[in-house]
Amino acid sequence: MMDKLALARALHVVAVVIWIGGVAFVTTVLLPATRRLKEPGQRLAFFDAVERRFAWQARLTTLLAGASGFYMVAELDLWDRFRFSAFWWMHGMVAIWAVFTFMLFVAEPLFLHRWFNARATVDPEGTFALVERLHRFLLTISLIVVLGAVAGAHGGAFFG
Repeated sequence: MMDKLALARALHVVAVVIWIGGVAFVTTVLLPATRRLKEPGQRLAFFDAVERRFAWQARLTTLLAGASGFYMVAELDLWDRFRFSAFWWMHGMVAIWAVFTFMLFVAEPLFLHRWFNARATVDPEGTFALVERLHRFLLTISLIVVLGAVAGAHGGAFFG
């Protein structure tokens, strides 16, 4: 029988794979395809319609990643790692999780969606370019943290 810690670790990895994998798909496939296939005025509406289908998945997987990560830190009493720069990836995981959680649960429903739509009405090309830049930045930072976390969890160290 699988113990609770092994289950938490497995759920954490699956959640991160689905969540960051989805961000990678949106950033490297959906956004470029939308830019090539749609007129500037249609891009944001099309992208929004498609991305909304991924939103529930992203919300669920960020919650699962956060809950399983917290459980592992508490269960293994890893709080001390947050005191050392060698475990920068622990800080990185929490920071990435916090940014995405804020975006998905606070910013998007409360104001971001309306702000982007209003901006897109005035400057559709510029707004879509902004969406692309934001996604590329978040994906890049996320992948750096994932790389550091996998290496760090297995005894390797990048930048620490």
